[in-house]
Amino acid sequence: MITIIDYGMGNLRSVQKGFERVGVLARITSDPQQVAEASHLVLPGVGAFGDAIQELRRRSLVEPIQQAIHQEKPFLGICLGLQLLFERSYEDGVHEGLGILAGEVVRFDLPPEYAVPHMGWNQLHIRRPNPLLAGIDQGAYVYFVHSYYVVPQDSSVIATETDYGIMFCSSIGEGRIFATQFHPEKSQAVGLRMLENFARLPA
Repeated sequence: MITIIDYGMGNLRSVQKGFERVGVLARITSDPQQVAEASHLVLPGVGAFGDAIQELRRRSLVEPIQQAIHQEKPFLGICLGLQLLFERSYEDGVHEGLGILAGEVVRFDLPPEYAVPHMGWNQLHIRRPNPLLAGIDQGAYVYFVHSYYVVPQDSSVIATETDYGIMFCSSIGEGRIFATQFHPEKSQAVGLRMLENFARLPA
């Protein structure tokens, strides 16, 4: 079953409703055992990186997440769920992440005409197609709300980039790991297609 990980930080119900809109049942849980037993994992998140990784550790969710990824179960990170995959973040100090992917999370440093947080609709420039992006057009618009972005050490994991004063990594794909800086559940038909694509991945 598709399992949405509840660690107290995220718009969990809207993600669950997104899956429901494409005819897929998804459960929300903070139970490490249910996370370990899931066929597909979704790690959403809104808020501060340090608080998020602390909550994942406190709820004993780090190990089942890492184990599921090592078992090559389909994994989808959303917004903060993308950032947490990396080694460290510089949001309000230095915080160690899950360390699944090499790289770091940094704050936008932009000319004053660019508001931070980056909020609203922006385009995807597809660099490396993957199953999550099946049927998604080059230049499709998706919805963002974030002040930090990931800088992967290995640029080959970058699936899409987005132009907001700089070209930044807006989604990644590595094996069966997929993660987006934008919110598919808020991105209308484009985002729903991504959720459907993820749900269709074989367990």
